[in-house]
Amino acid sequence: MSARDQVEVDAVLENRRGQVVGIEVKASSTPRSDDFRGLRHLQDRLGDDFIAGVVLHTGQQTLPFGTKLRAMPISALWDLQP
Repeated sequence: MSARDQVEVDAVLENRRGQVVGIEVKASSTPRSDDFRGLRHLQDRLGDDFIAGVVLHTGQQTLPFGTKLRAMPISALWDLQP
């Protein structure tokens, strides 16, 4: 298996109950289904313990990419309202 065939996720956050959120960061403004490859793999492996998968991108829209999977603008991290 080449390094290109390996599945990875940029960040995996896990709480004490074993619930997981996966995060991918992309330099593209147009998220694609393929950007979720690693997150889908993680979702398949974890089942109900997978809470959400997020691809952060440089675009402007939040878009759904399946159950518990979203593409979100990285700027949303700074736009959170209290």
